[in-house]
Formats: sequence, C-alpha cells, structure tokens
Amino acid sequence: MKLTPTERYADDGLDGRRPRRAVTSMPVHLSSVVGSPLFDSGGERLGRIEDLIARLDGAAEQPPVVGLKARIGGRELLVPASRLASLGTSGAYMVTTKLNLARFQLRQGELLLRADVLGRSLIDTTAARLVRAREIELVYARGSWRVAGIDPTLAARLRRLLPRRLRTHRAQHARFVGWWQMEPFVGPESSTLLRLTHRRLARLHPAQLADLVEAASHAQGEEILQAVAQDEGLQAGVFEELDDERRREFLRDRSDGDVAALLCRLSSDDAVDLLLQLDQERRLPVLNLLPDPMRGKVRGLLGYNPQTAGGIMSPDFISVSDHATVAGAIAAIRTAEIADHDVQAVYLADARGHLIGALELATLLRAPNTQVVARLSATRTPAVPPNADIPEIARTMADYDLLSLPVVDPEGRMIGVIALDDVVGRMLPTDWRRRHGDARG
Repeated sequence: MKLTPTERYADDGLDGRRPRRAVTSMPVHLSSVVGSPLFDSGGERLGRIEDLIARLDGAAEQPPVVGLKARIGGRELLVPASRLASLGTSGAYMVTTKLNLARFQLRQGELLLRADVLGRSLIDTTAARLVRAREIELVYARGSWRVAGIDPTLAARLRRLLPRRLRTHRAQHARFVGWWQMEPFVGPESSTLLRLTHRRLARLHPAQLADLVEAASHAQGEEILQAVAQDEGLQAGVFEELDDERRREFLRDRSDGDVAALLCRLSSDDAVDLLLQLDQERRLPVLNLLPDPMRGKVRGLLGYNPQTAGGIMSPDFISVSDHATVAGAIAAIRTAEIADHDVQAVYLADARGHLIGALELATLLRAPNTQVVARLSATRTPAVPPNADIPEIARTMADYDLLSLPVVDPEGRMIGVIALDDVVGRMLPTDWRRRHGDARG
C-alpha cells in the first residue's frame, strides 16, 4: 500500500490480511484529499474522492468525518468512514474490495465539506463576523478524522489553485478559525436541510447579529433571523438594530400577523419605528392586530412628529406618589412590565399627577426602605414638552447629565420618557447603522 509521509499506523486487531487503520497527528487540507484516488484493500484504484461528509450534532467542537462521496464508474457512491483503512493526500484505502452500490444520499445533520462549506461564508461567533472558508483543516483525533477549522485567507485559496503536486501543507495559519467558533450557512441551494443553530448565535448581542444580517446576503440574513426566532426577544432586538433598508426588506417577507407579533415584543416607541418601515397600505391592518393596550400607545405616538420629543419618547415609565417610601418605589420597579434597560429612574408625582422629581436607581438602593421618596429629591427634575426638537432635548440631557428625560404635557403631567440612546441615534449620520464592513471577513 502506498503511504504518505504524514501517516503512521496502529494495530486495529484485524487478521493481518487487511490494511491497518491510519492514525495520524498531522493535519491535512480538504483540497488535498478531494480529487485524490480511492483504492480497495488490494491497492486497485476504484475511482475518485468527490467530497467528505461531516456530521454536525451541535455539540462536537470538531465534527467527525463520517464518510466520503466517491465517483466510481460514473456513479456517485457513499463510502462510510468505517470502511476506510486510511485517508490522506495520496488518497483513501478501503478495508475491503466490496462496494455498497446504493445511491448516494445524505442523512439528517450531515453536510458535504466541499459543496456546503469550502468557499462559502460562515459566522465566526467569537469575532461576530462573516468569514469565508478558503480551506478546511482536517485532523485525526479520538479515533476518527475530524473538522478542526478553516483558513479564511486568500493565500489558502491561491494554494488550492496550484497543481496538486505543488501544494504544501501549512501547519501554521495566519488566521486559523477553529470549528468550535463557527456556524455554517446551509441554505436552500445546499445539499442538506441543516440550518443555523441558536446555541452559538445566542451569545451575540442583537447589534452584532444585526451587523451580520446586514453583511450577509438576503437568504443568509433570513437564515440568521430564523435561527434566533426561538428567542423572541432576541429576534425583536435584531430587527430593532437593523438599518431601515434591511428592516423593510425582511418585513416585506413576513405576514401581517408575524409583523404584529414582532411589534408586541418591542417597546412602544420602537414598535412605532418598525411600523413606519412598512408600506403605507400595510400599517393599519398590522396596527389593528395589536392588543388593545399596545395599540392605544402606538396610536398616541403616531400623532407626534417623529423628530420631536413626542415622536421619540416611550409612554412606558415608572411613577410613584411623592408620599411613597423607598420600599414602595422598589416594589413598583419589580412589578413594572418594562424591560430592564428601559428603567433608568423612578419619577415622583404629586396628588394632581404633576411631575415633581426623579430618583436614579442607585439613590433608591442606598436609602433606607422606610424613607419617603420626596425627601430624596433635592432639586426639581428638568423636563421637555412633546414638541421639543432633538437639539433642545440633547442640550437638556447634556446640561443635567441625564440618561433619561421626562416629557410633560402643558399641565406638567408626565406623558413619556426619552432614553439617551434614542437621542444619540437621531443625532448620528443617517447611515450610522451601516457597520457591516466590520462584520465581513
């Protein structure tokens, strides 16, 4: 049997008449294996290796190679890894002379490394960026060949273009990315029904996922959104972070019911922003599908100019009587159905509902539980009317060093609150969300 210098052998307990199984600590490149010959146990050439099959079970950091796709006599056949004696740059040897002539077919959870991964984009979940698999590294570990990772560099692609005899294996990669960091795209054009998994993507922030969606093709972006759909809050957060153009693109593909369900997972002000991304004729039908309480809030916000305090405020805030105790204010925080990141302060109102003060969370936590909240607010809280423009809002927040700013009606009653991030977002250039250049490998 012809061997490569990288291969060594261990006794597999066979009777000595069959080839011993190859065991190697030296990695090989996929491109060096694909296209090489397939031999039977007697050394007779049977055909050519077309691709390698890996099984992704969602847990293995290095997915095992479970077989190869070979072209033999004009037919595509499956050769299980259990029927292979060795695999390397010189080809593969079988442990038998018999072939299974059944038609080649992938099983659930399997993919073809050359057809589905090599040359395609993947998600590096550690760096939150798209990378292209210009080469795939294989290692022999734990009794089987496994996918160790990819080389995304152009140098790897250039090596693939060289004649096979001139290719050299690089043990050191300038930008090697381990498979444990990766999520592969396997879309409709691929050979399997495998899809992106939620497990690794859930580690990323919605803004990072939005960057990936913007950097990807439409089909890949949809695949990311579907992968995070099981976490409804996360998917809604991704939509919130997308630029307007991509929002419209993906909303267009969804039914009115799906869009309404998405809006229900957003704060009222963000729901208005997303609703306005819909085509005019879809807005009212989607609005009518919202639950009554949220529909009322959204209708109210739609009545304001989107570039004023009323247009960017959220009607959801926590307000307590000025006679309440610290313990009562903290209880109100615990029971409020408001996202954690939207709670910056607790606002105080007198008997007529007029805004008279605000307390930051740190102030409440440091005060005795029996302390009356009115005694903790030494100065009057600044506020703006609903028709205040963005520069006025920004100046007020900067002057008073505020993370949130109350909006009051002409009688001084609080009707909403503006978060700092909403102000910053409107003051940045119109294309500020286009960060996808950083998400491309």
